[in-house]
Amino acid sequence: MPETGSGDRLHTDLVLDSNLASVDRGESLAMEAAQLLGFDADTQQDIGIAIRESLVNAVAHGNRYHARKKVRLRIWTSRAALTVEIEDEGRGFEPDAVPDPLEGGNVMKHSGRGLLMIRAYMDDFDYQRAGDSGTRVRLIKRVPQPADG
Repeated sequence: MPETGSGDRLHTDLVLDSNLASVDRGESLAMEAAQLLGFDADTQQDIGIAIRESLVNAVAHGNRYHARKKVRLRIWTSRAALTVEIEDEGRGFEPDAVPDPLEGGNVMKHSGRGLLMIRAYMDDFDYQRAGDSGTRVRLIKRVPQPADG
């Protein structure tokens, strides 16, 4: 697997179809990478949820299940962290404009909690426009370091 100058190793680089089978595959690959890095079972599950939510957002909200639009999934591993990038071909979004799922009537809605869970389960979450169309999100989960002494 290729290695970057920072010591990150590219674990996965795939172009996925805009369907739920691709979401399952991407979640599985991220959990596999998390296991290889030594994350405990609970943290692996949390990572899986965050990646699933991100992929569902890309497939459903970004690409709107459009058969010709693709989702790119990249996963890097290092001693320090698991890094996942997910890029869609949709129109993009503004995370700050997404209603807070914990406010008022939003609590009872069946959707809208994805960003909340992603931010809760991952250490870093960043988003940016990807070229002329699409959104790229980057999720990072740092590997716990042993205490000195």
